[in-house]
Amino acid sequence: MTTIAFFNNKGGVGKTSLVYHVAWMLASRGRRVLAADLDPQANLTSMFVSDERLEEVWSMDRRVTINGAVERLFRGLGDVETPHIEPVAEGLGLVMGDLALSRFEDDLSSAWPDCADGKERGFRVVSAFARVLSLARLAAPSEVVLIDVGPNLGALNRAALICADHVVVPLGADLFSLQGLRNMGPTLREWRERWSERRDRNAQPDLILPHGNMHPAGYIVMRHSVRLDRPARAYNRWIERIPEQYRAHVLAVPPDPSVDADTDPHRLALMKDYRSLMPLAQEARKPMFDLRAGDGAFGGHQKAVFECGQDFKRLTDRILVACGRPGLP
Repeated sequence: MTTIAFFNNKGGVGKTSLVYHVAWMLASRGRRVLAADLDPQANLTSMFVSDERLEEVWSMDRRVTINGAVERLFRGLGDVETPHIEPVAEGLGLVMGDLALSRFEDDLSSAWPDCADGKERGFRVVSAFARVLSLARLAAPSEVVLIDVGPNLGALNRAALICADHVVVPLGADLFSLQGLRNMGPTLREWRERWSERRDRNAQPDLILPHGNMHPAGYIVMRHSVRLDRPARAYNRWIERIPEQYRAHVLAVPPDPSVDADTDPHRLALMKDYRSLMPLAQEARKPMFDLRAGDGAFGGHQKAVFECGQDFKRLTDRILVACGRPGLP
């Protein structure tokens, strides 16, 4: 089982859409996938679940969301519970997000130094999401868990990323994404190192804590415009700078003059902006590469649908290889 978080502290790069489509592609190719929405904005949940179902879920006294699975712990009434797993398709389930999750930010923040002091409740709080996902995997065995998190460097995201074996970084082809790498990379390394130190102070042998490896699996350049099968010049100038910035700030290794944007082994994909398909996919509540003529994808759209499917097949192959889980049909 492999847990992969998709994270960038720069918002608006298409991260949630990426998680959604990778989840669908993996499931369509025979992998058992669990998608976990740990972003308090719950955008991933809104892509998978109808408005009617969301209204029903969020109006429940006992919510069948990630909030319901951790609420008793944060209220001091018990520990985490097995979450409800919303069935999406064969081999694909969802741990639903909840806007109420943001209420736990302060508790997660204060629990972090408690872990340094070896306090049991601190460990239980910080590891809450990881332990919920472990319970979810027992309830619905999954080969791959995909985690969507919000675009910030707060305590809630730290607790979410501790769940992850690997981290995939979606990037836009712009200055803001490069700055995001400068902020995110050192923070991930610090979280990984500090969590490793804290884990050694856990005195409760029955409290199984995540390793929090957060290994950088690579980056994906999202939503660039294409002209003659190449990124438009305005985007390409930023794309060319990403390999050096990723190595320096995420991997903390010296630059490699022999590597450019096209040969960078850490670049998982260069994804086009399928802007004409996304509105159709949202209306049909399905991934872009599954659109049919009945969904409005006719004429030139069908070529774009096919190319989109090929792009996501290659991307999922690259992600699984980078995370040590190759072998899709």
